[in-house]
Amino acid sequence: MKDDGGPGCVFCAIVRGEAEASVPYADDRVMVIMDIGPVTPGHLLVIPRVHAVGLEDLDEETSAHVWRIGHRMGRALRRSGLRCEGVNVLLADGEAAFQEVFHFHLHVFPRFEGDGFRITADWGTRTRDLLDQEAEAIRSGLTELDPHENLRL
Repeated sequence: MKDDGGPGCVFCAIVRGEAEASVPYADDRVMVIMDIGPVTPGHLLVIPRVHAVGLEDLDEETSAHVWRIGHRMGRALRRSGLRCEGVNVLLADGEAAFQEVFHFHLHVFPRFEGDGFRITADWGTRTRDLLDQEAEAIRSGLTELDPHENLRL
């Protein structure tokens, strides 16, 4: 579901300099901005300068750079003097994954005891048979992405 990143995309407006943002880092491929509604103080968003709604729309090279800068930002948070006992790096890809702004972005935020952020789920254990079936389905998806890729097991 790719769109043009027109006037309705707040991150595109930030990249174009048409909307305000606090920017601790920027290069020719990404901008890092402070999240206006942070989980904790220091919550960062790494956004590519090119508009892409989600993983399906973003080329792997740009995606790898986003993650590389996310890694760097997590390390910077630990050295920043902000309260930071841990770091979460989180991607919400799609509405079902709680994506709210439909321009690919990576959340990087400091964590500390009692910060109130929780991830809850039904953490049940899967049988080996089901895990093997799911692994095969994912291998099939990889083959669909690149039929010539040699998958090593």
